[in-house]
Amino acid sequence: MSFKNITFILHKPQLSENIGACARALKNFNFNNLSIVNPKPSFPNDKIIATSVGAKDVIKKAKVYKNLETSLSNLDILVATSARFRNKNIKHISITDLNKINYKKKVGFLFGSEASGLSNNEISYADYTLQIPSNKNFRSLNLSHSLIIVAQIVNGLISNKKFTFQKSKKIKNANKNDIQRMLNLCINNLENKNFFHPPEKKPIMMENLRSIFYKLNLSEKETRILSSVFAGLSKEKVD
Repeated sequence: MSFKNITFILHKPQLSENIGACARALKNFNFNNLSIVNPKPSFPNDKIIATSVGAKDVIKKAKVYKNLETSLSNLDILVATSARFRNKNIKHISITDLNKINYKKKVGFLFGSEASGLSNNEISYADYTLQIPSNKNFRSLNLSHSLIIVAQIVNGLISNKKFTFQKSKKIKNANKNDIQRMLNLCINNLENKNFFHPPEKKPIMMENLRSIFYKLNLSEKETRILSSVFAGLSKEKVD
């Protein structure tokens, strides 16, 4: 297990101070992989650097992306944090369940913007949703506070090195990029068959499809098989 396998992703952060505080929190607990998706303030800026205090190196190596999907391409597992329970068929986990995640894989923790959190569309990319226990009448946590809670717990899990996994070494799990390529093939074929009808329902139908495939924990071999199936369905029938 390695701290280098863990990435913390800030989706559309709005305040420079929070970005800087998040970088500082990461360094407090030995993490240094920070990804930022479509930040509202310019990145980096003087306020971000000032509030990061001694974590300028985390800011310097942080990666900035224009959209969420591209930020996930190298991850194996994505955990999305949310203050709200989602009425979705997705694995909801608690803080105490974080010890069940395989940190030998590349794991990402996704945090939403300060104003609106994460939408159902953004949640659909995740393997798990995580709710931090708090006052049921006042669940909203500051972005950097949420991140530091998760960082501290994951730091302890990795440092303790108590958890072993017996899965066959011959099985290699598909990463987000593998799944997205397969999903794009599926969606393209469905579009050719005029599946997304009526058109206004297409976003939610795609959201549900994405949620199904991302939570299946598919192997690379399985994504190749499914890609072949989708490609085969697009071929004309020959008598």
